[in-house]
Amino acid sequence: MKKFIATMAAMGAIFSPMSVLSEPNVVPHTLEAMGCMKLGECTDQVYELTNTDLLTEHFPSSTYTVVEDEANDILAYLNASGVKVYLAAGKHFPRSHRGSYYTDTNTFYLNANHMWDQYTFIEVLRHEAWHAAQDCMAGGIDNTFIAVIHTEDQVPDQWKLSARARYIGINSRAVPWEQEAIWAGHTPNMSKDALSVCAAQPMWTVYDPTPMTREWLEDNGHL
Repeated sequence: MKKFIATMAAMGAIFSPMSVLSEPNVVPHTLEAMGCMKLGECTDQVYELTNTDLLTEHFPSSTYTVVEDEANDILAYLNASGVKVYLAAGKHFPRSHRGSYYTDTNTFYLNANHMWDQYTFIEVLRHEAWHAAQDCMAGGIDNTFIAVIHTEDQVPDQWKLSARARYIGINSRAVPWEQEAIWAGHTPNMSKDALSVCAAQPMWTVYDPTPMTREWLEDNGHL
C-alpha cells in the first residue's frame, strides 16, 4: 500500500517489576523469549523504567551523569505520549538485540546486558524513542503504523550508509525508518524534541510531512 508505512519491531532489555507468577517455558535469548515478554507473559526481571534512578540502582558501579537530563526528559515525554519503557534482563532478547519498540502496544524494551554503559543507553533510548515519534507521525500514537519524518535528502549520508550496511536482504525495506532512528540515536535532543511535540499536539503541525506521509494523513482523515 503506502511504501512509507510499516509496522516495526526494531529489536533489542531491565527493571518496578511486573509480578512474576508461573512463566512460560521459552528458550532464553530467542525471538520467542522476546515475544513472550512483549505479551506480558514472561515478566521475570522486567521493570518499568521511568527515570535513570533505576539504572543507578541496578548498576551501582556505573554513572549516568552525562546523559541523565536528556534521558529523563525523553522518558517523561514518552510517558506523556502513552508509551511505556521497560528495562529487562538479557535472557528476554536475542543476544544481538539492544532494544525494541512495538507500535501495537506502544511499549519498548531495553536489554539490560547493554545498558550499564551510559553512552550505549542513551543511543538506544534515542533510537527507539525516534520510532515512537515515527508512530506519532503516522496519525497519532494509537495506531500500528509508522511514518518517516524527514525527506531522504535531509538524512545525512553517514546514517543512510549505516542503515544500508545493517539492514540487508529482506530487511532492507526498513532502511527509510532505520536511517532516521540511527541518526536520532547519535544526535543529542533530536528524539526529545520530536517527542515533546508528540506529547502535546499532532506531529504534522510542527514537522512538515513528506509528500507520501501527507498523502497517508489525508487519505486517513488526519489532514
